[in-house]
Amino acid sequence: MNISIASVFPELYQSFLSTSLIKRAQEKKIIDVHLESFFSFVEPKKRIDAPTFGPGPGMLIKPDVVEKAIDSAHARFGPSYNIFFSPQGKMLDQPMLKKLAGIFQEKKHIMLLPARYEGMDARVEQMYADETISIGNYVLMGGDIPAMVLLEGLLRYIPGVVSKEFSVEQDSFTGAFVDYPAFTEPVEWNGMCVPDVVRSGNHQAIEDWRKEQAVKLSIKKHFTWVQNQVQTIEDKKEVERHLPSHYVMLCHSNVLIGEDKQPGTTSVTSLDIHDIARSCKTYGIKKYWLLTPLADQQRIVKRFLGFWGSDVGSNYNAQRKKAIAHVDLSDSVEKVIDQIEQKEGKKPLLVATSARLVNQGKAITFFDQEKVWQHDRPVLLIFGTGKGLTDEFVGRCDYLLTPVEGFSSYNHLSVRSAAAIVLDRWLGIHNKNV
Repeated sequence: MNISIASVFPELYQSFLSTSLIKRAQEKKIIDVHLESFFSFVEPKKRIDAPTFGPGPGMLIKPDVVEKAIDSAHARFGPSYNIFFSPQGKMLDQPMLKKLAGIFQEKKHIMLLPARYEGMDARVEQMYADETISIGNYVLMGGDIPAMVLLEGLLRYIPGVVSKEFSVEQDSFTGAFVDYPAFTEPVEWNGMCVPDVVRSGNHQAIEDWRKEQAVKLSIKKHFTWVQNQVQTIEDKKEVERHLPSHYVMLCHSNVLIGEDKQPGTTSVTSLDIHDIARSCKTYGIKKYWLLTPLADQQRIVKRFLGFWGSDVGSNYNAQRKKAIAHVDLSDSVEKVIDQIEQKEGKKPLLVATSARLVNQGKAITFFDQEKVWQHDRPVLLIFGTGKGLTDEFVGRCDYLLTPVEGFSSYNHLSVRSAAAIVLDRWLGIHNKNV
């Protein structure tokens, strides 16, 4: 299999290609790598680049130079699968590496075309690119390091390059979870000991421990990846088993009401109870509290919950009853916190939500699960009715989730809709694979 690389600086690859597994892959004739300089395709002392048209700095590699480089590689090794590199490209990840490895084995010839300067003339990619890859949301001085990153990852999937191929299939990001922590000698180092289980000789116990550690580490450090990659029922159950406990509270007090947004109380609605209960059950929330200090509102809620707790409610809709069985009523935040502490042995972190940009210095995004979960405490997500939670109440909370917004100026979601979206973004599965 042939790998052609056309670069402004081919000398960058000399050490890279003559080291370790990639060197051995060439020695074993698994791959042949061919380096070319773009300068080989222009007359001596002629430039390979030219200024960009229009205002702005920078030089671009000329399209006719790239064309000659590609034609030359095709003439020697046949048609290639052409890979360009750009911050605007598709983000490289493990599934893409595996896919590209399969294409490489089928096509037998890939060509890497890393750019320099401000890049290449845009028409080149339109004409030749089978894939344009980015290795992250940042900008480097050129595409050569990304090209090496691609080779390091892709070639591990080519049979014979890595001696123990099963280890590739168990790597981080191959499935829903990252790899487990590994240990070697000495058994004790700087006061830290290797876990007994991994030296026990009990293979099943070791396997179980590794699986548990991998799931926990993935949830804690790479939850977005987990959300994107969980596919099997078994994986889903593993995540459910190890997710930090979450609770929800819907506030009908400590909220703003009226056009002048003064602190006050609101009325409960059956829709909020029904729909948020179903969302909570869907996303694994342990319990959902309705918070109202008003006696008449509490009577309404008790009557409502009484219906769904009865046989009549069960016969009417068993699934609805299952969701509402996790709904409870409270007249104060402190009582809710106490109940969670009694169950979990720790006070919950209070995470407020708001449709307003409240500057409390506690803002977190929907990608900050690690920041919240590192406290190793249960989480209470708090939603406000009316015009939203008061600033004073938000000030009591540990964190404030950024508002749920769309690409419009309209921002008036019902609280039950907002709750469903928040739960989905924070705890939901957003699978990228079908």
